[in-house]
Amino acid sequence: MSKLAVTPHANNFGARIQGIQLQSPLSEDLVNEIRDIWHQYQVVYFPNQPLDHPQLEQFSLSIGNFGDDPYVESIEGHNNILEVRREPNEDIAPFGGSWHSDWSFQLTPPSATILHAKIVPPVGGDTHYADSIRAYEALDAALREELDAMTTTHSARRSYSHEAYKKGGERTGMKILPSEKAWDTQIHPLVRTHPDSGRKGLWINPVYTLKINELAEKDSDELLEKLFAHILKPEFIYEHTWAENMLTMWDNRSVMHCAQGGYNGYRRVMHRTTIAGTQPF
Repeated sequence: MSKLAVTPHANNFGARIQGIQLQSPLSEDLVNEIRDIWHQYQVVYFPNQPLDHPQLEQFSLSIGNFGDDPYVESIEGHNNILEVRREPNEDIAPFGGSWHSDWSFQLTPPSATILHAKIVPPVGGDTHYADSIRAYEALDAALREELDAMTTTHSARRSYSHEAYKKGGERTGMKILPSEKAWDTQIHPLVRTHPDSGRKGLWINPVYTLKINELAEKDSDELLEKLFAHILKPEFIYEHTWAENMLTMWDNRSVMHCAQGGYNGYRRVMHRTTIAGTQPF
């Protein structure tokens, strides 16, 4: 019998997992059970998990190999951990403060993103998640069939090109590494089939998706705007509130997310890893 206690959120999108401590190595059976819960609820979180860097790396590797994290400097001595930090006096939008799927501009974007809360401000700082699977399933069947045949172009240029970084303002809490590589593009299907659950979801996001390749620019912009508005309807959103030492893992293959502000004057520090994924299909 499982020792895990799972508490789902509304619409079975997001779930709390208790009854486990992540500091020690996990059995294969327990890891498989966590993966199954994660695939079902897409966003899972584990309260009260004080972890040092090696322990966070150990849990991450139990889920899968590390992903490739460009454009952000990692923690010294821990190449696969990024510190997402915003200082009290930083007059700049939170890192990840627009709706996106992590690194969707890559050929093989991450399957999972893992975020561990180190310092949580007393106000604000939530993360919102959008369920692209239920959003897709709620569309009219004829529109779904049209979208199934479409592809999109993704790029990091809006966030990590030198031009974009200059416009975005200076960060002091973490080091961004802009690059000409940000102008590279990657073509993906507009609708992605989840490799584990087999369910389909809208594989687009406002930050990295530039256009729908089969449409003229005006038509592409209009359809993307319509689809983004649809995905971000309240019924598809889970609003996640953090606590110190909480570890949260979301399925980057079917979930968009957006870091919220509202904590000016306070420090917020998170440690992040990504898990390698496969090419979308």
